[in-house]
Amino acid sequence: MISIVIPCWNDATALKEALGRIMPIAGGHEVIVADASTTDDSAAVARSAGARVVKCERPNRGRQMNTGAAAAAGDVILFQHTDTELGADHLASIERAMTDPQVVGGAFHRKFDPRHKGRQWLVPVVRRWQAWRKNFYGDQSIFVRRGHFEKMGGYAAIALMEDLEFSARLKRSGKVVILDPPLLSSARRHRRHGKLGVTIENMAMIALFKLGVSPDTLHRWYYRKARKLVGRGETSALGEPEITC
Repeated sequence: MISIVIPCWNDATALKEALGRIMPIAGGHEVIVADASTTDDSAAVARSAGARVVKCERPNRGRQMNTGAAAAAGDVILFQHTDTELGADHLASIERAMTDPQVVGGAFHRKFDPRHKGRQWLVPVVRRWQAWRKNFYGDQSIFVRRGHFEKMGGYAAIALMEDLEFSARLKRSGKVVILDPPLLSSARRHRRHGKLGVTIENMAMIALFKLGVSPDTLHRWYYRKARKLVGRGETSALGEPEITC
């Protein structure tokens, strides 16, 4: 069984759309929403869709995913963000990969939105780079054997860049794989803030993290726009500030 853990923060609309795609294909798998929302009805949306809800006291992706994983009963835990599309073929791909007892976890290749025709030439470049480096981002739907996740101590309870920190430890701890079919993530952050601005900001955040800037500091910078939206009564996704295509 795969336990699908979805972190959420004040984004009932995106969560409803995600669960509308996931619940029909879940089958014998379980879906857990790790909800840190304070301003909307995300928990009610999750329960009405048939997902299990675990409440988190504050938005912190690493901590939220650890909380969701602690409630999981599956053999494999899949960490799924609301903005990334997941299909039955992705679940089947994980099942096939995990028949190899040497594989401890992995993630999926990504693809560019087909409407971005000018960027399609980058697809083979990104695939080769990821196959070599095996640095996984949260919007690649990272998965790991539950026992191995517990042995690793889970995610670092940091506010941002928990995916990079975790994937670095994961690839050092055993055999990891990058699977097809590739995933597509929503471009709503690009539409809201501009493709160039988002790309530059993402690259800057990664560079600052690698230079040792505190994840808490990066979180405050990265979510400043989200807090303004929440303050105006608009919703904002915990999964929104991703390194997406």
